[in-house]
Amino acid sequence: MKRTFEFAALRYPRSFLKLLLLGFGLVCLPLILALLNATAYVDRLSTRSQAAVDQAAEAARGSRVLMEQVTAMERMARQYLILGDAALLADYAKVRGGFKQTTSDMSLLPLDESQLRELNRTIEAEQVLFEQLERKQDKGASRSQLIAGYIELSQLANNVRDQSNLLIDREIENMGEAARRTQRSLLWQLAASIPLGVLVAVLFAFLIAKPIRQLDHAIRQLGSAEFATGIRVHGPADLEYLGQRLEWLRQRLVELEEQKTKFLHHVSHELKTPLTALREGSELLADGSSGALNQQQSEIAEILRHNSLQLQRLIEGLLGYQQALASVNRLEFRSIDLSDIARKVADTHKLAIAARSLNMLLHIEPAVLTADADKLRVVLDNLVSNAIKYSPQGGTISLAVHAEENNVVIEVSDTGPGIAAEDSRRVFDWFFQGELGHQGRIKGSGLGLAIAREFVLAHRGSIEVIAGRAPGAHFRVSLPALRAQG
Repeated sequence: MKRTFEFAALRYPRSFLKLLLLGFGLVCLPLILALLNATAYVDRLSTRSQAAVDQAAEAARGSRVLMEQVTAMERMARQYLILGDAALLADYAKVRGGFKQTTSDMSLLPLDESQLRELNRTIEAEQVLFEQLERKQDKGASRSQLIAGYIELSQLANNVRDQSNLLIDREIENMGEAARRTQRSLLWQLAASIPLGVLVAVLFAFLIAKPIRQLDHAIRQLGSAEFATGIRVHGPADLEYLGQRLEWLRQRLVELEEQKTKFLHHVSHELKTPLTALREGSELLADGSSGALNQQQSEIAEILRHNSLQLQRLIEGLLGYQQALASVNRLEFRSIDLSDIARKVADTHKLAIAARSLNMLLHIEPAVLTADADKLRVVLDNLVSNAIKYSPQGGTISLAVHAEENNVVIEVSDTGPGIAAEDSRRVFDWFFQGELGHQGRIKGSGLGLAIAREFVLAHRGSIEVIAGRAPGAHFRVSLPALRAQG
């Protein structure tokens, strides 16, 4: 028992509110993680995009500066070849220094093999041309060869610029591919987080609903006066405490029920002895055994005898009520044919039916089920007795038994005053008596239908009043053909 409570304490927080908050947090957790992950993806994509843009801008600027520097060097070389001014060669060297810096910066960019090869060719060609330009006066290098070399250098610079454009295109393509990968990844995460969130929600819905269902079952159990089964609620501490209070209430109701039963049993037996003497004395007076009575005295003696007999019936009804309650949970199940029991019950009421000049219609078919034969005999007997009691002189009573799918159905109807609509449910309550009168001499105790209901419910069946079939009352009992487990 202790381990059970420890396990429950591990499963549930201490309060129902904390359970709700925890459930809400865990349901939102997959979506929050997906959102954080998406933010990280977008941040990485933004950083990469920014780097790609910077590299593309650097490549474009470098190729543009490189073209300008090559053009300037070509112009200065032409001037130097014509004028032979050493200052022009010095200016050329300065521009050449910028050229080297530009090519060095461009070599640091993420160039592929072909782009790097074009850049190296440009650097090497410029180096050869510069060396030839320096040796012009000493070795008489051909002017036309140098100019042709610088024209080729310009073409190589154009190739570098074209390769830089390819670099920009490649980076754009890489950014697009990265964006598509990010989109697919986020879609997969979203596809995974939604069912995970739903699964967590379903799990917590079950955990939250379980103690509530247990409380609802406990309340229904108490409302149906089922006090035999203890009440246990597993869940947060506050709901478990509420279950403990309901268990205390159940135990208190059991105690009160036992006290009531003892009281009724004691009172019934205590009243039975003096009542027997009173009834016998009134009968002796009415019979004239103690001397002749005048008319007024005879009427008084008859009133005493009539009321003592009615009081005796009521006390016997109380005793029957106690016996019925005690035997509800002591059912002996076996396979029976309800049609045999129905015919025997009809036979036992033949004299009462003949005394009232009633017509008895039987519609009995074979109906096999697993049940307690004695309890169902009481159910049939009480229903038929009730129909006889409320039927007018010369009326008709109908008793039907038949199988219907997986159930066995009993229907009893009469042509009496019927049952008021507002009494159709209360008619099965203990000691309830309807407003409509009956044709019997002795007023009932209001226990027959209540006992019938208890025995039917003990068989996991149902009993109800069927409305709309005037005149008279119509009762329908439905019992499962197979014994209900648990």
